[in-house]
Amino acid sequence: MEHIEHVLPWGSPGIERRLSVFRFGDGPRKAYIQASLHADELPGMRVAVELKKRLRELENAGRLNATIELVPVANPIGLSQMFQATHQGRFDFASGKNFNRDFPSLGKAVAARVAGRLTANAKQNVQLIRATMQDVLNELPEPNSTLEGLQRRLLAHACDADVVIDLHCDFESILLLYSLPQLWDSLEPLANRLGAGVALLAEAAGGDAFDEACSTPWLDLARQFPEASIPMACIATTVELGGMADTGHVEAEAHADAILGYLGGLELISGDWPTAPSSHCEATPFAGAQYAYAPHTGVVSFLKPLGARVSKGDALFDVFDPITDRHSRVCATTDGVLYARERLRFAQPGLWLAKVAGSEPIRQGRLLTD
Repeated sequence: MEHIEHVLPWGSPGIERRLSVFRFGDGPRKAYIQASLHADELPGMRVAVELKKRLRELENAGRLNATIELVPVANPIGLSQMFQATHQGRFDFASGKNFNRDFPSLGKAVAARVAGRLTANAKQNVQLIRATMQDVLNELPEPNSTLEGLQRRLLAHACDADVVIDLHCDFESILLLYSLPQLWDSLEPLANRLGAGVALLAEAAGGDAFDEACSTPWLDLARQFPEASIPMACIATTVELGGMADTGHVEAEAHADAILGYLGGLELISGDWPTAPSSHCEATPFAGAQYAYAPHTGVVSFLKPLGARVSKGDALFDVFDPITDRHSRVCATTDGVLYARERLRFAQPGLWLAKVAGSEPIRQGRLLTD
C-alpha cells in the first residue's frame, strides 16, 4: 500500500489541509473509489474503512490485478465544518458552493488536442485521451481556492481510471445509483450486488458533478469523432449508500464486499467471487424523478416508508401549520418508488421533502438540486 498525501492550496497560517490517497496493487487497469465528498455523508467513509482493510489483505495475497486507489476522506475541508455541534459538510463555508458541483469539464480542451490524432485503434485512443486529460489538468492556472485545488486533485486521480465509484448517501434513503444511461449495462452487476432499489440515469444531470466529470468526456469525444474508435472507457457512478445514519458494521461490511465482488467480476481482483444476484434494480430516467415539496411551512408527517412503490395520487406526507391549523397533503405525481426523504420534520420553503423515481420523464433542464 502506498499512502499519497497532497497539501491543498490556500492554507492559513497554522492551518494546513491534506488529501490522502491510498494506492493498492499495480497494473495498466485502474479502479478509483472515494468517499464522503459531501463530508457530512458518512456511510461511504465507514465503507472505506472496510475497503482499506480488505484491499491491504488482497494486496498482500497477490490478488490485485490492477491499481486500486481509495480516498476515504475526499473532503477534508468539509469534514471540519461544524456549526453549533451540527456538521455542515455539503457546502463550502468560504464560497457557499456545493462540494460536488462545478468540477472541471475536460471534453472540449481534450478534443482540441486530440483532433487529427485519433485512429481506429481503441486501445491507443484511450491511452492518448487519458494522457491528454492529465495534461489539460496539469496546465490549468493555479487554483484560486482550497476547494478548487481539492477538486482538481480528485479528478486527476480519477480521470485515468477504468472504474470510478463515488460513495455518497442521502438524508433518509434506500440504496441507489446515479450514472449515464450508456453505462447501465456495465453498472447493473454493481447495483445488484449492493442491493440497490433504483438507478437514476441521465446524460447531463446538470451541475458538473464528479462522476459526470469522469465519464461524460468519453461520450462527448465519441460523438465528436465518430470515425475514431472511442469506447466508454470510464465506468463512473455515484452510489447513495442509504441514509446519513446508515453507518453500522453489518451494512458497511456488506457494501465493501459488494464493491470488491464487482471489481472481481471485472477481473481487477483475482479469486472466486460470489455470482452477482439476478437483476432487481429498476433503472429509470433521472428526469422521471418527482421532487415533492410542501406548499407551506409546518410539521411533516410522512405517510409512506422508504422503498414503497407508489401510484400517482398516493399520499406521500402531511404538513400541519400549528398556528393557523392549515393542513396540506402532498401526493405522488408519478408512479414509482419512494427512494428518499428529508431528515428534518419541519417543512422549509423551496426544500424537497420526498423523492419518487418514476419511469416517465416529468422534468427537464438541470436535474440535480444543490
